[in-house]
Amino acid sequence: MRDLLSPEQHPDPLPGQIAWASQKALQAKQHRELKAAETPVQMFLPGMEEFLRAMPNHIARSSLFSPVARGPKKIHAGSVLVSRADAEIKFWGEQLDEAQADVWMQAIYEATDVPLGEPVVVTRASFLRGIGRDTGKSQYVWLHRAMQALSFAMLVIEVKQAGKHKLAIGQVRALHLVDSFDFDPRAETYSLRIDPRWKEMFSNREFALIDWGKRMQFGRGQDMAKALQRLIAASSDSVQRHGLDWLKAKLGYGSPIRKFREALLAAMRELERLELIAGGRIEMSKRGTEQAVWIKLDSSA
Repeated sequence: MRDLLSPEQHPDPLPGQIAWASQKALQAKQHRELKAAETPVQMFLPGMEEFLRAMPNHIARSSLFSPVARGPKKIHAGSVLVSRADAEIKFWGEQLDEAQADVWMQAIYEATDVPLGEPVVVTRASFLRGIGRDTGKSQYVWLHRAMQALSFAMLVIEVKQAGKHKLAIGQVRALHLVDSFDFDPRAETYSLRIDPRWKEMFSNREFALIDWGKRMQFGRGQDMAKALQRLIAASSDSVQRHGLDWLKAKLGYGSPIRKFREALLAAMRELERLELIAGGRIEMSKRGTEQAVWIKLDSSA
């Protein structure tokens, strides 16, 4: 019979044994991620309708897409994006803007009809119309450039819950916003592939539903309001508060805080016009710092 030892009699594991066990656990984790990246999977988004689009909460809350000015964009190389404390998102690629956020949300919407990982074929004209754009030559050029930027963009995402590790994506295989795309000039179609691992970011209803009809109604030069629409939709809280310093960093606003206040107030007025929020204002928090406050209206759910 095997001798039974008390806990006090069990020898401590040797450093080599600990290292071996850690290595095996890491290899198993890497294997699971690689398998997930290669296995097509159907993505069902509860509440998704034709007039809505979806974005994972952690992406909507981050600075991945920002209302940046036109012209040359900042190039990120492993930058840690502004986000909530429970998520760390590292990013490689050019800074993405709100128009490219529209393209990605439309691509995700198109991809819900087939298992993630399988080709999604869309005509470029219908895709442009789906994001509220015309079908002129310049728009086709812009769309192709947006597809290139999204396929180049690479992320590593780590999320914690109650201080414990929840998920990690992109550490052993690159995670792109659009995994790959092919353009057929004769048929004027794109064949897109969305990485199956994105399903994890949408799981457990952890995604924002964007009112697409209202998004198409934003006035010209209202990219900050469009960015705030995504942030608003990422929370179920009726009264929402965000520190001005955090908002300024998340929105990639480089001008002085005085100009940021003016732009933020203008964006809140636009959100009120579209009945996405009410009572938008800037006030002092209990900690003595400035914060933006608004009431989320039901139409933004």
